[in-house]
Amino acid sequence: MKRLVFICLTLVLFLSCSTDNNDHPNFRLEVLPVESVVEIPDEFELGETYPITISYFKPSTCHSFSEFYYAKDNNERTVAPIDIVFDKDNCEALEDELVEQTFNFTVTSNGSYIFKFWQGEDEEGEDQFIIIEVPVVTSPSA
Repeated sequence: MKRLVFICLTLVLFLSCSTDNNDHPNFRLEVLPVESVVEIPDEFELGETYPITISYFKPSTCHSFSEFYYAKDNNERTVAPIDIVFDKDNCEALEDELVEQTFNFTVTSNGSYIFKFWQGEDEEGEDQFIIIEVPVVTSPSA
């Protein structure tokens, strides 16, 4: 009897689950090219935190900023904005919709930092970057 109840409950559980996701919007993530670096310091001080602001074009009304792609390799940083793109029927293409996003960068080592802001790919499929080197200076003694 317990076995029959277990089988019936399991069957009801599986039948009540739906794989239809119409109630939830579908989305994907898209890495977008950086148009320009709006704000970045000329130099860093060890242990300090600095805002870095980039701009990029928002392709449609269904795009919304999610986070930054941020890869570290020693003192080299590769950066690009990632948008969440909702798959909807009422998306409108945007032209010249330049948006800005900022991230905070904390200086943790000496030397220079090299920032590579991804600008997309060229005709041969090679990644293109805005490359900015920012030296780390020692703070003046008080």
